[in-house]
Amino acid sequence: MAPAPTVTQTPRVLFVSSNRIGDCVISSGVIREIGRQLPGARITVAAGRPPAPLFRSAPGVERVIVLDKKPMSGHWLDLWQQVRGTRWDLVVDIRGSALAWTVPARRRVVYTRKWETGLRKVEMVSRLMGAEAPLDPEIFLDDQARAEAAAVIDPQLQGGAGPGPILALAPIAHQPGKSWPADRWGQLVEKLSADARFDGWRFMPVGGPGDRPPATPALEAAGDRGIDCVGKGDILCSAAAIDRAALFVGNDSGLMHVAAALGQPTLGLFGPTEWWLYGPWGPRTRTVASNETRGQFAPIEDLTVERVFSAVVDLHDAWPGGRSVPAP
Repeated sequence: MAPAPTVTQTPRVLFVSSNRIGDCVISSGVIREIGRQLPGARITVAAGRPPAPLFRSAPGVERVIVLDKKPMSGHWLDLWQQVRGTRWDLVVDIRGSALAWTVPARRRVVYTRKWETGLRKVEMVSRLMGAEAPLDPEIFLDDQARAEAAAVIDPQLQGGAGPGPILALAPIAHQPGKSWPADRWGQLVEKLSADARFDGWRFMPVGGPGDRPPATPALEAAGDRGIDCVGKGDILCSAAAIDRAALFVGNDSGLMHVAAALGQPTLGLFGPTEWWLYGPWGPRTRTVASNETRGQFAPIEDLTVERVFSAVVDLHDAWPGGRSVPAP
C-alpha cells in the first residue's frame, strides 16, 4: 500500500534533469525560475551521476537523487519509490519521462518533442517554463569545489607552472564525431606557446577520469607550462578549475557549456553537429565549425589547427582580461 502523500505549506518541487552534463547545464536556469514562481520552494533534483554535483549547492535544493541507469529501466522505478510519497506543488521533467504523470502533483511541466521548433536549447527550456526572458545557465560553485580545484592547481603553479594566466582546454567529447583529433590539441598548444600574446600563459586540460588519452598531447606540448586537471575531481571541481582560467577552448561537450555558464570567454569546436542550436550560450562565447554554413556539415577532422589557432587569438583579443569588458 502506497504511503499517504505528505502535506506541507512549503512549496515542494521535483526537478527531473538529465543524465548528461551539458543538458543539465543548459537547463540549470530552471532552478532560479522555480524560486521565482514558488518563493521558498524546497527542490528535489534527480539527475545522472556525472552531473549530480552541479546541484548540490543550488539555491533551494534540499536533496539530489542520483539516477544510475539499471536494466529494464529500473532506475525509474527506484526514483518513483523515492518521490511517490510527496504531493508535489510542481514537477518539472526535462527528460519527458512517464514518471511526472505517476506522482501526486498540483502542476506538471513536462518536456515533449513538440518543443523542438528550431530554437536554441536554452530558449526552448525557458518557454517550457513560461519564463518571459531566456533562463541563463548558471553554475553553483561552492567552497568545497573551489578548495578541491585549488588543491590540484596551486601545487602545480608552485611547482614550476608559474602564476601566468590560464587557458583551459577540454580536448574531450563523449559522442562520435565531436572530438577534434588529440594530436591537433598538442599542435595548437605548441602554436599558442610560441605566440607573443600567450607569453607566460599556462595550459590546463580539464576532464574526467576517462579523458586522459585525448588530453595527453596537449599536456606534453605544454611541458612545464602545463597544469594537469584531468580526472582530479567531480564536475563541480572541474568547473571551479575552469573558473580560475582566463579563456576556455573545448570540443562540443558538457565542459564547454560549463565554461560559458561561468561567464568565461569560451570557444567551442564543432564538427557534424548543429552549432547554431547547441553552441555555448552567453555574450562571451564563440564557435568555430568544420562547416560554417547552417544546415551543412563536415567531419570535425576538416577543422585545421590554423583555423582553431586564429579563433583562439580572436577570442583572446576580444577578451584580453577574461571576463572583463571586451576590447574596443
